[in-house]
Amino acid sequence: MFRTRTAAAVSAAAASALLLAGCTSAAAPAAEFDPDEKVSLDFAWWGNDDRAARYTALIEAFNEEYPNITINTTFTDFPSYWEQRQVEAASGSLPDVFQFSDSYLRQYGESGTILDLNEVADHIDFTTFDEALLGTGRLDDVQYSLPTGFSLWANFVNQDLLDAAGVELPEGGTSYDEFDDWLAEVTKKTGGAPFGGTDYTQRIQVFELQLRSAGKSLYTAEGELGFTEDELAAFWESGADLRDGITIPQQQLEEISPISGFGATKTLSEMSWSNFLGGYLADSGSSSIAIVAPPTTDPEAKDLYRQGGLQVAISSKTEHPEAAAIFLDYVVNSEEAGEIFGTTLGFPASSSKLEGATLEGPDLQVAEYIESVADRIGDTPPPAVVGYGSLEQKFWDLGKELGLGTKDVDAAVSEFFAEADVILNQ
Repeated sequence: MFRTRTAAAVSAAAASALLLAGCTSAAAPAAEFDPDEKVSLDFAWWGNDDRAARYTALIEAFNEEYPNITINTTFTDFPSYWEQRQVEAASGSLPDVFQFSDSYLRQYGESGTILDLNEVADHIDFTTFDEALLGTGRLDDVQYSLPTGFSLWANFVNQDLLDAAGVELPEGGTSYDEFDDWLAEVTKKTGGAPFGGTDYTQRIQVFELQLRSAGKSLYTAEGELGFTEDELAAFWESGADLRDGITIPQQQLEEISPISGFGATKTLSEMSWSNFLGGYLADSGSSSIAIVAPPTTDPEAKDLYRQGGLQVAISSKTEHPEAAAIFLDYVVNSEEAGEIFGTTLGFPASSSKLEGATLEGPDLQVAEYIESVADRIGDTPPPAVVGYGSLEQKFWDLGKELGLGTKDVDAAVSEFFAEADVILNQ
């Protein structure tokens, strides 16, 4: 399934403003690219110091080939990143090139704030992508973005801390009750130094997997929520015991943000996307992190899916669309990107990027994990509803409030559905 190489490898108001801004936006005019012209591009992305070091190396390699294109970078954590992009989109000042998310595809695509990549097709190779992965950045037959890679939901376990605690690795694909018992066992044995894990009911992705196991989805193709208030209430209530001393207290997480409890070695496990392995290793300083399949409510379900959520897009107002396209193509397609990033931006989505990746160490570990859960991989969900990114953040924020005890489940459910009603029916 995977090719290995042995060579050494080096929110609602903002959404409304965005839609309004899109009414007057227009694609940048086509122009011939002059390789001798000195061009400066702004490039923004979210991530951590490990990703920063990799992007620095990639830009240095890019400038060896394109010395006249200067890349100015900025980065921040995920929530702050999208707050900044929403403001910029509303004012028509998005970076020339920026890390994008399929969560915002409808919102940014329908508003006209990101460039139709077909307008700069001479500078981008689309043939290296599987059709299904191309579809993660496509809306109404318009290619607005391209994925850097794809990921699967996974459960990470710090092997160093596990060995120190004298606890067995949790079995992948167990029931949630069985996994909760493992979390409790760890926390009891260690006295919370570290805790067994974090409250996974804060993550909308876990809720999504449980819905998919039942043949449902977060949202429908018609742009509506695919679940009821009762289903959300039951999910959040299922985390009550976790929040009562089993998982790390939310207040402790607030104190170390934006580093996660797992990255700060205050928890022994954490669920997230498979491409987080490199960042977790860098943040935690651990010599070994295991990846196991997340729990499931149905062992026969096709609840996992290939998520091409981390994408790259171009502002429709960029003054240098051709140079921006050349840089975007380098990020998603070059062998250098595969060599430098491995699987940290997702398992390489393009064949040319995969060609440059040396799948050994952590990168091979991610590849082997993806292969190990192949039988659980189902269809990709439909394009996210407009405002999904805001809903995802709202879900997370409410989960934190549940952890802090500043809101109860009924109030959190009511607030989430009220927010969804505003976003989906504006």
